[in-house]
Order: sequence, then structure tokens, then C-alpha cells
Amino acid sequence: MHHLFLKTDLKCRTVAFNRYILDTVTVIPIANPQMGSEERAAVDRVLRSGIIAQGPEVASFEEEFASMCGVKHAVATSNGTTAGHLALLSNKIGPGDEVITTPFTFFATASVIIMTGAKPVFADVEENGFCLDPVKAEEEITDNTKAIQPVHLYGELADMPSFQNVCDKHNLVLIEDSAQAHSSKSWGQSAGSFGKAGWFSFYPTKNMTTSEGGMITTNDSKVAEHCRNMRAHGMTAQYQHTEFGYNYRMTDISAAIGRVQLSKLQNFNSRRQEIAERYNSAFSNYVSIPENRRGHVFHQYTIRSDRRDELRKYLSDNEIGTGIYYPTLLYGYDPMKHLKTKCPNAEKLIAEVLSLPVHPALTDQEVSKVIKTVTSFFEQ
Repeated sequence: MHHLFLKTDLKCRTVAFNRYILDTVTVIPIANPQMGSEERAAVDRVLRSGIIAQGPEVASFEEEFASMCGVKHAVATSNGTTAGHLALLSNKIGPGDEVITTPFTFFATASVIIMTGAKPVFADVEENGFCLDPVKAEEEITDNTKAIQPVHLYGELADMPSFQNVCDKHNLVLIEDSAQAHSSKSWGQSAGSFGKAGWFSFYPTKNMTTSEGGMITTNDSKVAEHCRNMRAHGMTAQYQHTEFGYNYRMTDISAAIGRVQLSKLQNFNSRRQEIAERYNSAFSNYVSIPENRRGHVFHQYTIRSDRRDELRKYLSDNEIGTGIYYPTLLYGYDPMKHLKTKCPNAEKLIAEVLSLPVHPALTDQEVSKVIKTVTSFFEQ
């Protein structure tokens, strides 16, 4: 009898869960990771080889990613957060140091700073954009400032020449949070090639994925070597530990997926840009659109509207997924409330931003539906 109750309860829970999924899945999702037969074949190749931890696939992926970014070195890690952590540690950032960054970003941008023992200092974003403002960042420099870490938010490069000038002027380290900007390029350089180090995420919703993974890019051989040692327990050679490190290694399974995804990245990004151009043409009279000023690869297509919440509900009612990136500034979260400051431009954004589907799996018909639905909202 007990087993009967268990089976009945399991069946009820399954039905309830399936009903929940049906109620929440949208016809046009905000994201849709693209995995195909090539990725499956790459994983199968690794499984057949018997080398599934960090091995030759990781080494090849690092070489290919470095070439794409136009840098000398790339170091693969287990995820974007571990990549950011090592990028900072390898530049000797630690307790007592301050790192200036934006509060309008994902939590990991600041958490990697805190993980080193350093303090994140928040500066405001551009008045007519989403990225950290170089002028506002410079105003926050103190004797304890060690680095500035701008974020290439949504896939658009921050104003890197200005940040380079500020860092050179004050002898600071420039670190790029490139987690959302795979192959974004402007001023003749790619994301991850401007600073002393850059770091990327390969989370499934990013422009390319390894399922989970991260990458550090740099032209500094010492930084690269330190990152390689630190991702493997501080080992310089087998069972030779020169310092405390971490287990931040990427697997060959993830790297194999990443190599295939990297070969598709240009087409993925071109499709994102094509969709964004269609949106911009259709929406410019209704909302503030994300102009492509600095190599935008549209990890997110994000508009601004003072009717954001109404529009989001209308789109949901019409089975179109949306996202709010980000609903809270970093100093609005409990672990960082002691770091609260005044960032009026960023504070305005959290009430206005709305991201629309822009992933490369969208069909032309789906793009047309998004356009028709958004414009009908404002014209009704």
C-alpha cells in the first residue's frame, strides 16, 4: 500500500510539474542555446578518446580562442566566475585594494573582486548607454585603487580607449569583463584584447557556449602562466605546488563543444546583428533603442521604456519571452548594501530596461511577430 501511495503521489507531482512547464514556456523564448550534430560528434570523439578531463581539446580551444581575440594567450577555466577570479588574482589584486566597476551588471562582476579580498567601488554608467562611464570611474579613484573593470554589457564594448587613458594616467590595471561580448570588435581590436586581462563566460545563453566554462585572455606571459598554475591547485609541475590554488579546470568535453561553437560564432553574431537592425528600424519611434556604437554583438537586445512593465506583460500575453537585465543594482543586494553609492543613470535603467528575443534560432516569422506585437502595443 505504501508503494501505491508513492506511485500516486509521484504521478500527481509529475502532472503538476508538466502543467507548470506548459504554463510558463513561451512560444518565442528569450534565449535558445544552439546545439547540433557537430557538437554531439565532438563530445563523442572525446568520450571515445578516454581523455575527458583537461587535455588536448582544452589546449586547442585556448589556441583558437586566443587567435580569435587577437591575443597571445588564452586560459580556459570551469566557468566565467572562476575566469574573473583568476584574471584579478594574476594581476596581484587582493586585500586592501579597490577595483572600480559598474553596479549595472550581473552579480559575478563584483563577486570576483570580493573573492580576492579587494573592494568593489561602483561608478555610474553612461547617460545614454549601458556601460561604465570613464569620466565617472575616474572620479572614484583613490590611493587604494588598483584596477578598473568595465563590463562590455549586452555585447557592446565599453569605451576602451578612454579607459586605457585613465588607467595609464593613474597607473592602474585594466581588466575587461567580456562575459557577454564574444568577438565584439571596435577600434581594430576585439573584446579581451584591450586590458591587462579579459575574461569570458560560456554559460548556455551566451553568444557561444561550452555548457559551462570560462576563458582568460591576455598578452602578458606571466599573467597567463600564473592563471594556468592557479587553476590547477597552484601546480607548476605534477605534484609541485608553489602556492595555494584552485580546481578551476575546464574539461575536454566542454572544450570540444566550445571549439565547434567558436566555428559558428561569426554566423551566430551576424544573425543577432541582423535581427537587431530590423528591431531598430521598427522600434525607433516608440522606445529608446540600443544603437550599435562600439562593435555590438547583441548578447541581449535591450530597449528602454517608461512603460516597461506594461509592455512586458503584453508580450507575455502574446507568448513572447522577455528579460529584465538587471532588476537590481549590485549595491541593492544584501551582501553589497554597505557599498551603496549614488549612480542616478544606473538607477533609472533598472526601471526601464527590457530585453527582447535576439538569439540566432529566431526565424524571420518570429522576428516579425515580435515587431508586430511591440508596435501594436504602442499603437493601440
